[in-house]
Amino acid sequence: MTENEQLLTRVADQARNTRPWGWPSLPEPVDAATVARAEAALGFSLPPLLADLYLRIGDGGFGPEYGLLPLLDNPPVGEPAAVPQYLANREEARTDTDWPWPEGVLPISHWGCAMYACVDCRSPEAPVLLFEPNADDAAHAWYVDAPSLADWLRAWLDGTGWYDEANDGMDLTPWADFPLRTASQHPTT
Repeated sequence: MTENEQLLTRVADQARNTRPWGWPSLPEPVDAATVARAEAALGFSLPPLLADLYLRIGDGGFGPEYGLLPLLDNPPVGEPAAVPQYLANREEARTDTDWPWPEGVLPISHWGCAMYACVDCRSPEAPVLLFEPNADDAAHAWYVDAPSLADWLRAWLDGTGWYDEANDGMDLTPWADFPLRTASQHPTT
């Protein structure tokens, strides 16, 4: 069994036994056609591990805090779906150039207070980023939550994420690529 297969097994076990806030049950997994529709709408591919989470475990409803967002639709109470939220963030960034949203950075989990865990789908490692807009400045709103999606999932499973009570005060590293990934979205002066 590969490392990803072992991780998916652990995630599936945890997903069957815990419900994030707002999720009465674990949704059924999506099919390959749904992933294809999502990728067509996004204009990029999902990292393989992220696609496997949706294809094999469920259409959201598991993971830390409020859990993984549904991919295209069927959100629980008041939660967005990942693809429509990404598209809305990109559209809003076109009109509010002070808050650019990086291309290929897909929100996958909502933390509340407009904060999101996001996967950088343009990076082979698929790092998970924390978007924390309460900083009042877009350049200071992005942090590296985990160097890869696999690491992010392990932190949730092992109780070692920054959001766990035992890790209160854990500092996250600012996402150094933010200025590079959003430079073309800022008007030239």
